[in-house]
Amino acid sequence: MRHWHSGQQLFTMSAMTRDTLVDSRQEILRTAARLFQQRGYDATSMNDVAAALKLSKGGLYHHFQSKDEILFEIMNHAMEITEERVLAPVRGIADPEERLRALIRLHIEVVLSPLDREITVMLHENHPLPPVLRKRINIRKKEYIHFVENLMAEVQRARQAKGAVSPRAAAFALLGMINWIYQWYKPEGELQTHNLVPQFTSLIFAGILA
Repeated sequence: MRHWHSGQQLFTMSAMTRDTLVDSRQEILRTAARLFQQRGYDATSMNDVAAALKLSKGGLYHHFQSKDEILFEIMNHAMEITEERVLAPVRGIADPEERLRALIRLHIEVVLSPLDREITVMLHENHPLPPVLRKRINIRKKEYIHFVENLMAEVQRARQAKGAVSPRAAAFALLGMINWIYQWYKPEGELQTHNLVPQFTSLIFAGILA
């Protein structure tokens, strides 16, 4: 004898199926980051995030317990992306100038990545993370800044530069330029990865480190 499911049962099964499918934390983080940018962090609720994902509220809470946790994980994931796609590859390059050129190219590629743009942008916005979580993110940011600063110093020594610009100022200048791209970048615009990389590289080597 066959048993037919009621509409409520079918709805429940559909919701459960969706909850099972949306097990990718990255999908949740990307969606939440996009909503935070569009609506503002304070104006976006957990319900909004769940609705955008076509996920039940319980399904969302299965992954994240609060909006603060989502924001922290977005920022933390952005640092992981930077570690994996920028720092890890350049650490294996012996020549400091080539290492810096690679870092500039890879960092710009990460910032302009269509897949992760929402994630990486959130790292540079000022959001009200609780102090303990903010401290953890800031520690990771400082590690990256120190890496770039030390690399600038190496390049200056290799080029026997006069040192008019300190390695720290050079590091902040480079990271500021790259991290600010999202403020003016347009996918249909003239400035794209293929011409931004050589221009930013020239600004550093022919300008700041000249």
